[in-house]
Amino acid sequence: MEGKEFFLNDEVEMKKPHPCGTNRWKIIRMGADIRIKCMGCQHSVLIPRRDFTKKMKKVLVSNQE
Repeated sequence: MEGKEFFLNDEVEMKKPHPCGTNRWKIIRMGADIRIKCMGCQHSVLIPRRDFTKKMKKVLVSNQE
């Protein structure tokens, strides 16, 4: 299985949109859990890393070269 690479401050697209209608999220904390912030309404959500990797579709803006 291929591991998805993502880093702090990356903007990602999730498989399902947020109820506000936006599907763009920013990673604001990384560890065993990942905190992401909705770029539409600024709501933040804490998700276990395993669930996050399953629910993430792709990285839109990477801050890592």
